[in-house]
Amino acid sequence: MHILVVGLSHKTASVDIREKVAFSPNTIDLPLKALIALEGINEGIIVSTCNRVEIYATTRDIAGGIARIRRFMADFHAIPYDTIEPHLYSYHGEDAIRHVFRVASSLDSMVVGEPQILGQIKTSYGYAAEFNTSGIILNRFLHKAFSVAKRVRTETKIASSAVSVSFAAVELARKIFNSLADKTVLLIGAGEMCELAARHFLTNGAREIIVTNRTFERAQSLADEFGGRAIPFDTLEAHLHEADIVLSSTGATTTIIGPKDLEQVIRRRKMQPMFLIDIAVPRDIDPAVNDLESIYLYDMDDLQQVVSSNLEGRRQEAEKAEAIVNEEISQFARWIATLDVTPTIVTLRNKLEEVRRNEVEKSLQSWRDAPADAERRLDSLTLAIINKILHTPTNVLKKAGQGNRTDLYIDALSTLFELNDAHPDTTESLLDIEE
Repeated sequence: MHILVVGLSHKTASVDIREKVAFSPNTIDLPLKALIALEGINEGIIVSTCNRVEIYATTRDIAGGIARIRRFMADFHAIPYDTIEPHLYSYHGEDAIRHVFRVASSLDSMVVGEPQILGQIKTSYGYAAEFNTSGIILNRFLHKAFSVAKRVRTETKIASSAVSVSFAAVELARKIFNSLADKTVLLIGAGEMCELAARHFLTNGAREIIVTNRTFERAQSLADEFGGRAIPFDTLEAHLHEADIVLSSTGATTTIIGPKDLEQVIRRRKMQPMFLIDIAVPRDIDPAVNDLESIYLYDMDDLQQVVSSNLEGRRQEAEKAEAIVNEEISQFARWIATLDVTPTIVTLRNKLEEVRRNEVEKSLQSWRDAPADAERRLDSLTLAIINKILHTPTNVLKKAGQGNRTDLYIDALSTLFELNDAHPDTTESLLDIEE
């Protein structure tokens, strides 16, 4: 059995293309059921996010399975195959295992180390489990991917530093104040950057959010969203002293805060430190305020330097993460390799067990004056013999499954023991034999 990955991502396709092949979570049962109805596809999981659309599947027919899934991605959305074909990638075997482990560990993400993708894959797996489109192989595969991602986050610092401007601001604030637990944040502007920064500040323990904007209704709306309070823009100077952290992002063409404004503020604050973040272009805060005592001003260039430095740090940690992924790939690939020989092992064991039970019954029937524990003792003895006999061929078959001699051994055993007519249900047996 082989694991396949077919899909496209931000690396191979534009947003316009990704939107065309995205699958809605509200109707995900339909494509999941259509996927495993494809010829030769045994199990399937669909991962659909804003940055990638991927299908994980199992099959015995690698080339046919890949071709049918690639065509399925176009046909299901009723779009020409030629539209998406140049953007699709396909993996099988160890390459498929490596790809999914890397995706789950956020090594293939637009921002390396971002945590969202792991949750998105878990959600996708949950849908497949709910609609019974994943089985023993993909179940084990995805759980392994989750454990690999956990190892990466535990054993590396790939997600420990800020790689967005808004979070870099929070990181700098924490260095200045140590803790944000009793700090008040003043947002000047109510755009997307301010909103995102507010979320980060609240997540990291900020006590209060104050919002001001030239359009008061917008300020009120954002303040309500974060349980904060809005103030009229023309009262900004009167409220500056309340803020420990000021983040400004307006569309003003000239500075709106200068040294004279802050000289009075610092006196009212009794020289307590004040952290100002200016992410506006052109700048909202006069750079000269950095000369004032107890004032710490960072602009967009400063924050970008922090982000660049942290990105380089993540790249170094990603090398450690790749080593973890490679280690886990070989371990999982060995398990996959044993799956082709497992039915033969199970069938051989079942056949010998049938012979054993028949001979035990014959012996008991012809055994006069048999002791009360005769059946138990015979069962124990003959089962031990069977296990001893099977030990070596079982290990040899497993090793053959990891090489290129699988068919040779399976054919030989099937012929010698006449196993070809047996079709065991190996679903529950796979985990028993795997180690």
